[in-house]
Amino acid sequence: MPNRLSSLVLAATLMAVPAAAQELPPGYLDPGPILRAAAEAIGVSNLRCVTISGSAYAGMVGQQRLNGYEVDWPRGERLTNYRRTMNWDAGTSVEAFDREPGHNPASWKWGLGWRGGTPIQQNSRQLFAVNGTHAWHVDGQGGAPTAAPPEDAERWQLDMWLNPHGFLKAAMMSGANPRATWRWELGEMGRDGATISPEKMTIVSITMLGKYRVDATINGENLLQRIHTWVPDPVLGDMNYEHEFTNASYVDLGDGIRFPTGWHHHQGWDDNYQAQSVNAGHNAFGGTLADIRANDCDDPVTVPDVVLRADFPVEVTTLEVADGVWLLGGSSHNSVAIEFDDYITVVEAPLDERRSLAVIDEIVRLVPDKPIRFLINTHQHHDHIGGLRTYMHVGATIVTHWKNYEFYTQDVLNYAPRTLDPDMVALWPPTELAEGYQYETVRENYWLGGGERSMHVSYVHPLPHVEGMLVAYLPNEKILIEADLFDSTGSGVSGVTEPTPANRTLVGHVRRLGLDVDTIVPIHGVPVTWSDFVAFTESGR
Repeated sequence: MPNRLSSLVLAATLMAVPAAAQELPPGYLDPGPILRAAAEAIGVSNLRCVTISGSAYAGMVGQQRLNGYEVDWPRGERLTNYRRTMNWDAGTSVEAFDREPGHNPASWKWGLGWRGGTPIQQNSRQLFAVNGTHAWHVDGQGGAPTAAPPEDAERWQLDMWLNPHGFLKAAMMSGANPRATWRWELGEMGRDGATISPEKMTIVSITMLGKYRVDATINGENLLQRIHTWVPDPVLGDMNYEHEFTNASYVDLGDGIRFPTGWHHHQGWDDNYQAQSVNAGHNAFGGTLADIRANDCDDPVTVPDVVLRADFPVEVTTLEVADGVWLLGGSSHNSVAIEFDDYITVVEAPLDERRSLAVIDEIVRLVPDKPIRFLINTHQHHDHIGGLRTYMHVGATIVTHWKNYEFYTQDVLNYAPRTLDPDMVALWPPTELAEGYQYETVRENYWLGGGERSMHVSYVHPLPHVEGMLVAYLPNEKILIEADLFDSTGSGVSGVTEPTPANRTLVGHVRRLGLDVDTIVPIHGVPVTWSDFVAFTESGR
């Protein structure tokens, strides 16, 4: 997408779209008059950039306690002192807000979740910037910029255009190829209030960034109410991604410019009746951003040198914690490989396929002559299941808690097309081997064995964090493998501030089952001794 587009060029382009009747298939409309009317209604040619301010909420996408219909993403800490400047002429966006640090990853904007190697947020002030294909994050006022990986940078760039003025500007660019249709709609409850009569809407579809199909729903007042697309997600594939704007929230900024103050952003489907997903979480961002300043462009956004030079290799570090037991780290999330007599079991497939393929290659290097037979999944949060499909691809049996079964079989471990970022299963669906792919579910206890080694998998509860949590225990080695129940630091327990309810639940679980534990191997962090962990946990009582 071009970085520069003047208002004069845009205006001329808008006027140049032919208004003459065209030969169109039934159900289709000429997009030219629709786009011209919408652009005129909100003063697109007079707005080069905009700064919006207010307060907002952020949804924790993929972090729901339990999957199911009508289960929304949980809310994170509120975003205060929110300010965002979008400069479509320059192709830049700067978004800043204050948020209590809590346990948010530092890269957690609103709905982006974990990224490999990203530390926990340390400061209240957060800044996210994008300039063309480059994007970065700053934790704290005057902090050092951290480059965003290419997939995040592309999504942030895309998001800059998913608003009424941005969409209409993008629709006039080369390669947009607009198409239009119409339908009658009943307005959503909460968007424009209850309606009893349908309204005739037009929908214009364009192509952005050469790959994303983006649709805008335009009402009889020529106002854009919904801008919708799909983005690639390691767990859900082509995931619904949309912004909604109420009629009433459009305000007059002068010079013919109207801009919405009410923002409502979905990731995932908000229609729990027609959505094809069990995981129907949706609300990712929203708020009233009532301070709107037209053509307030701020200073130029310069890409820091460290961002220009950044690369994102996948690194896998190997630590043998016992004979035939390896912690595979090098990222924000670990996996653990355990060798049995005839096979390998892996605990956790986090983040995405790229990470999981690198881990699998390392396991094959360590133990080249044994298949990866089982993948133990601790819980269903998206940052912990992005690689499940990769292990399915190589023939592993997925072991998870029974409450995850419907979600995994319907939404995750399927052969549905993934058009934006196809993975191994999408490219090579194992239909001829389908009977060899199994899903094992755990209610309370599950055992694996082979030779002198055994593994006990057990269900941990109660947990406000998530439902369906499993831990793995190696009785001979006295090793407990867990995720999110205790996250150590690079120096072990040292550096962790205070115990959490999840820490105490883990202590109670081990004692209730009578497990003899010497070492905790966490999915986040480095191994720690059980005695140090218990001392830390009980110190906070």
